[in-house]
Amino acid sequence: MNEDEFMEHLILSGALEVAAIDMDNNEPLYRFTDKLKDVAPELQKDMFTYFYTDVMTLWEHGFVEVDLDSDDPVVSLTDKALNSDEVNSLDKQEKSTLKEIIRILNEEL
Repeated sequence: MNEDEFMEHLILSGALEVAAIDMDNNEPLYRFTDKLKDVAPELQKDMFTYFYTDVMTLWEHGFVEVDLDSDDPVVSLTDKALNSDEVNSLDKQEKSTLKEIIRILNEEL
């Protein structure tokens, strides 16, 4: 299965959905759903690892607070995460991860 076929499989199975449109190039931005763990568990594991690494980078640079002593760590935003000049200093992947954290936190409200 090539990359396009795999993406189509993920979309049709409900493991991948369009989240937004990239303002820079008008291409769709995707996000994984909870179904990913059933449809492609290895990919889900890899994506969790990448996301965790990005969260730790954001924490190291002061964009998020992480309660590392908890069995279920809580992530919260700092003032720096809401400062557009500071956010613009992040690379594209880090910005994407920060946006995803903000989206998740907003869903929890």
